[in-house]
Formats: sequence, structure tokens, C-alpha cells
Amino acid sequence: MNTSTATHEKSHVFKRASWFEHIELIMALFSGVLIVLAYLAEKQVGTPWIYVTLYLSAFLIGGYAKAKEGLTDTWETRSLNVELLMIIAAIGAASIGYWMEGAILIFIFALSGALETYTMNKNERALESLMELQPEQATRVTGDRLDVVPIEELAVGDHIYVRPGERIPVDGRILSGYASVEEAAITGESIPVDRGVGDDVFGSSVNLNGVLTIEVTKLATETLFQKIIQMVQKAQEEKSPSAQFIDRYEGRYVQIVLASVAAIILLGPALTPWSLETSIYRGMILLVVASPCALVAAITPAALAAIASSAKHGILFKGGVHIENMGRLKAIAFDKTGTLTIGKPEVQHVLLHPDVTRDDVFRVVSLIEEHSMHPLAEALVAYTGKHTGTMEQFKDVTGSGIEAMIDGVTYRVGKQKFADVSGDFFPDQVEQLKSAGHTLVFISDASRTLGAFALRDTLRPEAKQAIERLNRLGIATIMITGDNEATGRAIATEAGLTRYIAECLPDEKVEQIKLLKAEYGSIGMIGDGINDAPALATADVGIAMGEGTDAALETADVVLMKNDLVRLSSAIEQSRKLNRIVLQNVVFALGVILVLIASNIFELLVMPFAVVGHEGSTILVILNGLRLLSSSWD
Repeated sequence: MNTSTATHEKSHVFKRASWFEHIELIMALFSGVLIVLAYLAEKQVGTPWIYVTLYLSAFLIGGYAKAKEGLTDTWETRSLNVELLMIIAAIGAASIGYWMEGAILIFIFALSGALETYTMNKNERALESLMELQPEQATRVTGDRLDVVPIEELAVGDHIYVRPGERIPVDGRILSGYASVEEAAITGESIPVDRGVGDDVFGSSVNLNGVLTIEVTKLATETLFQKIIQMVQKAQEEKSPSAQFIDRYEGRYVQIVLASVAAIILLGPALTPWSLETSIYRGMILLVVASPCALVAAITPAALAAIASSAKHGILFKGGVHIENMGRLKAIAFDKTGTLTIGKPEVQHVLLHPDVTRDDVFRVVSLIEEHSMHPLAEALVAYTGKHTGTMEQFKDVTGSGIEAMIDGVTYRVGKQKFADVSGDFFPDQVEQLKSAGHTLVFISDASRTLGAFALRDTLRPEAKQAIERLNRLGIATIMITGDNEATGRAIATEAGLTRYIAECLPDEKVEQIKLLKAEYGSIGMIGDGINDAPALATADVGIAMGEGTDAALETADVVLMKNDLVRLSSAIEQSRKLNRIVLQNVVFALGVILVLIASNIFELLVMPFAVVGHEGSTILVILNGLRLLSSSWD
């Protein structure tokens, strides 16, 4: 299947999934409405066939999806599951006259299942966002002819032609031409890099301003960008430890409950003074009290309350499991560009020759850079301001800089070797700025170097405070960046990070996340770029900046809608509170179930009290969880 076909078909899959998730949620909510109507009909009208019909409708509408899922899974795996237990418990309650009890069990389970389906399908759309950035065609050079072909037809050794503004279709090596290439999709680097003959380039990066002939070095299915897609898909398919635990033991739990019910019904008359009617009655009570309704309510309402409270403060969690995991984090890894930093280079320092004026140098740089296509030109013009004047003999020296004449004087603006030929312009300061991760642009006339501008991406205003608060919570803060060592060290020191790891490609970021998980046990990753998507998916909790790319937003488990890093510490505190409440609820719910089961065995429990105990415990854990709605955020 080629890329375009795969993208097209996956788009339809996502549309179908979206419709299904909404239908499932609507059915669950409608079953709840039917329960309310049935209850009112039972109390006000009293006609059995009316409220029984409404309860049956609630059973069928709310329980259809889960019953189908449970039966299908049982048929395929040849093992019982919790879905079947809930359905059987609900039918059992109804069979002895407790219609509302059975209907409520169905409603709660159906609603939680619908929300789970929605979350899973939402996360899977990350793959669609990634696929849209993969070029579908390439211009292949065949002798003197240029042929547009699907990228799947390219072979290693083929030559391709890439125009300015086009995405490079596959990984390769430049044979001719020179250009600034935006590799943000791969490395996350905010500043495009200059690539010339002999340099390697990545598929899906953007050729900004040159004409390139490239030799294909990897097939379309083996490019680095394709590896990013595969890593995201693999990470999303891996189940969390809690999900694996549930999968491992749910079959046994169902078998134990059903076996216990069968034993009570079949062996009760023979081994106890109970009659067959009493044994059936006790078995049905066991089905009701052993159903994990309170356990479900111990987690889901509390998680939803925490999610709602977080959303009000600009933090979007895509599911309860993610907000639970947030509180267990021992470390958070940060991308640099666009996450810790603003993502745009700015002039931070200026060095000027003692015999020139600031205005004269700024005027020349502004006039020249206004006509430049270099990625740093915008930042230089913004810093030097608008100026008037006439420029002549403009010459763009590829890979070096610009030469132009202003007022009869020839100037050069660009790299040090191009515009600082002598190399003795403030050597100590220049070296110090380079070590601090700055990119330097020099200006000279025919006789001397006039000045140098040091540019660097800058920290977000709130980044330092955010790191301090995380460190106080005992969270290790680590920066993982594709930038060079000097820039990484400078930003890490300025922000107060625990440590940093520089010069990482996306696959290397994933490996670093795996190493950090082994070291710390539980780690979060926050980023904003396409290149961060595999690491976000691999981390225990993936966090995306609200202004990030679609791929990062779709892949992440958490989104900082207001790009406020300070909120991270508040979210962790909220998550820790959630985990404490969930633990309280689970212990209480299990305790009530055990007490009710014991009371049933010793004939101390009748169905009305079983209903009160079961539903009462459910209501109490829900109310305890809803306390999170009023949690304060600082």
C-alpha cells in the first residue's frame, strides 16, 4: 500500500471511529435518561409494564456495546471478562425484581467504556497528523528528463530534483546545489541549517531557498521520518502496567465470582440449611454486591473532576489514567526549542568597533538584511530597525553571507570567515559568546570588521520559575535537545535544570527517554514539535505545548493550552491529590464489598440492604472524588 493510499484509508478509519465513539457515548447517556424516566414512572404511575419497558430499554441501549464487546472478546480469547460479569450481574438483579439496580450498573459501565473509546481514538489521530507531512511524490532525474513519480518507486541511488519551498521526499545526499533547510520536523531546531554538496538531508524537511539534486540513500519506507511514525504507533499500542494488570487478572476475578454464585445456588441446599429459593436469592445478592460498580466509581468520577478542574486552569488531560500517572512522575524531560524557549532567535549582544557609531552599523545591517532570505535576517531587521538608503551591487554569497554597496562603500554581512577575515575582532568576547550557544553575524567594510551580532533563542519568561517549582516537588528536570552542546549547556544553566542531553535526533530522544525511565521509574516528556512525537508517546506521560504542532498535540496525553509551564507543578500537585483520593476510595469500596459478601454468607444481608450498601458506597466514593472540583490552584 503506498503512502497516499494509506493516508486516505486511515482518514476514513478515523472518521468511522469518531462516529462510533459519539454513538456509544450518546447511547450510554440515553440509557441514563431512560433510568430516570423509569424511576419516575414506577413512583408516579405504578403501572409495571411501563417502567419495566423503560428499564429494559435502558438495558438494551446502554448495554449493547459492552455486551457485544464482552461476547466478542470471550469468543476470540476463550476467557471470561468483566464486561460479561457486569451484564450478568445486572440481569441477575433484574431477575429478582431489582430493575433499577441492574440498569444503573449498565449505565455506569457503558459511560466509562464510551469515554475510554473516545480517548483511545483521539490519541490514534496522531498518526494521521504525521502522515500528512510525508510527501507523496518526487521529481526523479532520468537523463535530461524530470519525471514526477510516487515516492514508493524511488530506489537507492536514484537522483531527485527538489525546488525551493518543496519538502524533501526521502533521505538522501546532496549532489549539487546549496540551500537553507528547515529540519524542524526531524531535529526540532528552530534555526534552519545550511546544506551543500555532500551533506545528508532528511525526508520531510523543507528546502527553503535553493535548487537541489539529491541522491536517494534510503527507501521511502526506511526514512527517519517513517521511523518517527512507526515509533509513535508502537508506543501507543503498548499497554500501561495498570492495563496489563487488569488484563491479567480480570478473567480470574470473573471466574471466581461466577463460580461462587453457582456454588451457592447448586450446593447451598445440600451443604447448608438453605432451600433452593434461598440459595438463588443469596446468589443473586452476591452477584450484585460483588459487581465492581463502586470500584469503577472510585476512580472515574474523581478523575473526571480532576480533569475538569485542570481544564479550567489551562491544562487538558486526555483521560483519567494520564492524570493519575502525572502524580507518579519522578522526572520530566523538556524539549528546548518552543518549550523552554520561545522558538525564535533574537539579538542578545552586540560588539562594535570603537571607531564606529551604533547608528551607522545598524543602518547598514538593516538595509542589507531587508533583502536577505536568510533565516536570521528577520531577527536582525527587527533589532536594528527600519532605515532609509540606497543599496547597490547586492550579491548573495551562498553559504557565507551577503556583499553589497551602500553610499559607495562595499560591506559584507555574514559568517566570521566571510566578514571577519583577520579573525582578531574581540576574540575573547566572540569565543565566550560562541561557548554560550550564540550564533554570530559579522559586518565589515573593505578595511576592517565593524561589528558582530550575537543571536540566540531565549527562555520563556516563566521557564525558570516553573523549573524551580518542579525541583521543590522533588521532580528531576532534564532537557533533551537536538541543539549543539554549547547551546544546551547555556540554556540548562540559565533555566536551572537538573541536567541536559544535547545533539539528539528523534530516535535518540526515544532511547534517552527509555534510559531515563529505567533510572527514575516514571518520567514525563514535554515538547511542541513533530520530532518530539515519538518521545512523547514513549514517556509515561507525554505533555504538549498548546501552540505545538498537530502531531505533538495529538500524540501527547496532556496539553498545556496556555503554554504556561508554571502550571506543570500545579498539575502534579492536583494529580497527587487525585491519587490519594483514589486510594481512599478503592480501600473503602473493597472494604464494603468484603463486608457485604461476608454478611450475605451469614444471612445477615437482605436485598434492600445489599442495594443500599452497594449503591451507598458508590455514592460516597463519587462525592469524595468530586472534592477535586473545588481544589485550589496557585
